[in-house]
Amino acid sequence: MIATRPADLRARLKNYLDSAFSGNPVIVSRKNNKNVVIISEREYNDMMKAKRNAEYLAMIDKSVEQMEQGETISFTMDELIAMESEDWKPTEKILEFEKKHGIKRQDQK
Repeated sequence: MIATRPADLRARLKNYLDSAFSGNPVIVSRKNNKNVVIISEREYNDMMKAKRNAEYLAMIDKSVEQMEQGETISFTMDELIAMESEDWKPTEKILEFEKKHGIKRQDQK
């Protein structure tokens, strides 16, 4: 990693950008510790992908935890297909789940 000042960056911009593109990040020191880091687009995209993956894995962990605590409800394909009907009414299974979790339906208000 290379550290530089804004004045040096302006004077040698191409060199610093080439360095960042080659995988060597450049820290540009600024007043009041408002520093920035120059990295290649490839590195940036890899970091964003890793961040999205971490967020996704955290959501999966939360879902597993909710399932283990009984905070989820599951349906068969037949139940899901039945829910598509315009005259569908909630089953006892759904009503019990809503009651257990304090969920009020819009039609109950």
